[in-house]
Amino acid sequence: MQGSPSAETALEPLRGPLTGYCYRMLGAVGEVDDAVQETLLRAYRNLDRYDPDRAGLSTWVHTIATNVCLDLLRGARRRALPWDLGPAATDGVLGTPLPPSHWVEPMADSRLPRIADPADLAVRRESVRLAFVAALQWLPPRQRAVLVLRDVLGFSAAETAQILDSSVAATNSALQRARATLAEHRPAPTDVPDLAGTEQQALLREYVDAFEAHDVDRLIGLLADDVRSGMPPFAWWLRGPAGIGAAMTAGADACAGDRLLPGATANGCLTLGQYRPDPDGVLRPFALLVLELRGNRVAEMVTFLGWGERFAEFGLPHDPETVSS
Repeated sequence: MQGSPSAETALEPLRGPLTGYCYRMLGAVGEVDDAVQETLLRAYRNLDRYDPDRAGLSTWVHTIATNVCLDLLRGARRRALPWDLGPAATDGVLGTPLPPSHWVEPMADSRLPRIADPADLAVRRESVRLAFVAALQWLPPRQRAVLVLRDVLGFSAAETAQILDSSVAATNSALQRARATLAEHRPAPTDVPDLAGTEQQALLREYVDAFEAHDVDRLIGLLADDVRSGMPPFAWWLRGPAGIGAAMTAGADACAGDRLLPGATANGCLTLGQYRPDPDGVLRPFALLVLELRGNRVAEMVTFLGWGERFAEFGLPHDPETVSS
């Protein structure tokens, strides 16, 4: 079967599930692409060694993916969001940008497999939220694998033990420790994005209009009392409507002429593409905003600066000629 079309046919449906698994493990889109490709390549080359009497195909391939991810995580630093790195800022000094290896990165929902069951969809959405993926980063890699395999992907204790080449007892113990640690860092719940919902769409339009008009008072009225706003690659972040409003007022010139366009969902959240005029007045991709809503208010905003090259993944136009000023 190795090298045959049937091998590719058998493995290709696993690309989506593997993408979700590797993303939760690694937290970085570029590394996920490499990990999934390496997993499928190893599986393709060794498919003649696969024994269906010992494990299901998905279990066997997830074993390969787990080993690939654990290798990538060996010696890696914990990825985070700005509020995981220190207290909220009290001034407008952004500081020095940190390398990409510091940050949990956003992933478009379109890269994950379609799910019809509402219960499974709710689990998927919760487990790919930026804050949840950042919370997973507090777990040692093997505990992270156990928790994702058991509580997110639904593998049995025996299958998980087989994937990790461990005993069921050791796997269950690791799962309990992982759950306890995650409980300390689990994010607060937020609203499920509804692209067809009138309330959420109205809120998004109001946010865009207030931002583009630089109407700070109007924008503050759209924010939750405990709202957080960060801008990777800077560790600088703000908490509360007043702090965000003060920063917008102080940075009025920086955002003059910027435009926001709604994009496809990412990490189970709404997104906006931010475009900024260049010296010639032509709008260029500038940043990707990931917004979490709670109670028809914006509860969290993460602005990923410099993500213009990946706009297409989020359904956002890259050619500035398609974005009229």
